[in-house]
Amino acid sequence: MTVPEVLAELKGTSRRTFYRWRELGTGPSVLKLPNGELRVWRSVFVAWLQEREEVA
Repeated sequence: MTVPEVLAELKGTSRRTFYRWRELGTGPSVLKLPNGELRVWRSVFVAWLQEREEVA
């Protein structure tokens, strides 16, 4: 998934918040492509969301 796709799934989360989560190490793990773009595996994203549900 691209960063915009992740943000669309999170409905209302800003790009800045996503990158802040990355800085803090609390966001989903990402792959950095050779061109610098970030990608998130959908399975990793779903697992990350489920972890957040358990915490809440």
